Amino acid sequence: KAADKLRLKMYRLYSYARRQYDMEMSNPKFNQMKGEIQALFVDASQQLAFMNDDLLKMDEKTLMGYFDKEKGLASYKFGIEQLLRSKKHMLPLAEEQLLSLTGLYSSNVSEAATILNDVDIPAPTVTLTDGTQVELNYANYYKYRASKVPGDRAIAFRSYWKNHKKYENTLAVLFDAGMKMDLFNARARKFASCLQARLFQDNIDTTVYYNLINEVKNNLPSLHKYLKLKQKMLSLPTLKYEDLWASAVKSVTKLYPYNEAKDIVMKSLEVMGPEYQDGLKQAFNNGWIDVYPNKDKESGAYSDALYDVHPYIKMNYDGEYSNVSTLTHELGHAMHSWLTNKNQHFNNSNYTTFLAEIASTFNENLLMEYLLKNETDDNLKLFIIDQFLERARQTIYRQTLFAEFELAMHQQVEKGQTLTAEWLNNKYLDLTRTYYGHDKGVTLVDDFIEVEWSKIPHFFYNFYVFQYSTGFVSSMALSENVISGKTGAVDKYLGMLKAGNSDYSIKLLQNAGVDMTTSDPYK
Repeated sequence: KAADKLRLKMYRLYSYARRQYDMEMSNPKFNQMKGEIQALFVDASQQLAFMNDDLLKMDEKTLMGYFDKEKGLASYKFGIEQLLRSKKHMLPLAEEQLLSLTGLYSSNVSEAATILNDVDIPAPTVTLTDGTQVELNYANYYKYRASKVPGDRAIAFRSYWKNHKKYENTLAVLFDAGMKMDLFNARARKFASCLQARLFQDNIDTTVYYNLINEVKNNLPSLHKYLKLKQKMLSLPTLKYEDLWASAVKSVTKLYPYNEAKDIVMKSLEVMGPEYQDGLKQAFNNGWIDVYPNKDKESGAYSDALYDVHPYIKMNYDGEYSNVSTLTHELGHAMHSWLTNKNQHFNNSNYTTFLAEIASTFNENLLMEYLLKNETDDNLKLFIIDQFLERARQTIYRQTLFAEFELAMHQQVEKGQTLTAEWLNNKYLDLTRTYYGHDKGVTLVDDFIEVEWSKIPHFFYNFYVFQYSTGFVSSMALSENVISGKTGAVDKYLGMLKAGNSDYSIKLLQNAGVDMTTSDPYK
């Protein structure tokens, strides 16, 4: 209880500093606060390391016997079972304390890559097809890669990545260091591979990862069929990689005022029942959401929860359909946290990333279903379907491509090799051409795409991206159960959200109705 109290206090301090910083990034005071509390986390981790060491030295039968004698320990049982499962991968106390000190610098490599990518690489100036000159920073690249003008898409892609290629060797060194940090941690804890080390904590067998790659690649014909249709709708003689982000349908100018978006989200989620609706009302009415863009406010959106307060949602709402989708996405995370926190003890109140992306994309699926039933404008319906199919392409296929590339990077350093720009370029280009059907005449993937790996920050997150794919596939299966009115589907799904971290992810998902160890959800 003392350790819980300490951790909760530190989470409160970090949450305060982080929320303030994200609202006012130009204020150095909040960044300093954030750094101070991160250092405190490392210090606390060191000083609390003796607890696991003491527990692991105890006789296992005696230790587990305490749970029969003292009912107040019940909420700690799963955590102790996890610790005992980890016994062969734990180090003596002095070594654990030394290993925890790597937290002081473990994020520096990824931060250096981010600063290089987002700040230090100078943006080129390009001339668009109409003669307009623009500075091709990432925001403009992101904008013009989706342009309705094929020539502008080509200019944005080619100029951006040819400029990026100048820094490929520095970025390769950073990627090499990032993968080798994962290798250091895996070998220090006596795991057979980096992948096994990462999945062990969630008790996920490595076959789940390989199953994802195999099943998605077995279903590449579905992607290729979609891309052929997209080429036809875009009236292109050849579909090129730089055409993939262009919308295949007419742009829809409809804007959704925030109050209308709230109403749509509430109605689309009515099927989830009164408890879920109550949580949504609290989020909208009790100040959980910072809605609009503001000076010095961080871009993008997220949801983050504080156990004994409530979830916080950061939006930069602008009224576009994509922002309505983002709103319900972040509310999915928030309701997951809210239901978990209501039903679980603090030390079981978190949930794994493997489950996190299910709750968010589940809501997006119900939003699409609601709008397709209730909208009368066929162009808008077509736009919504197009947006959904693009999300499927990017979440299932693109993220699985990333997952296979990340696995290859780790396997390369496991063999004692160094990640060079040449190796990274060749591997990435080969995989991209395989997934997008370059040799089958589906999509032309030019050589300059080879350096796209250098801009993906998630590769530093230690096997994170595969969970976008598994989460999307799982949420599709679960939302289909709810939409079709399958008996008990809502209650089973809510049971998973309420369970938090009280059991292993695969088991909680199986209880909800989806088994990702099989091929069924993919099919």
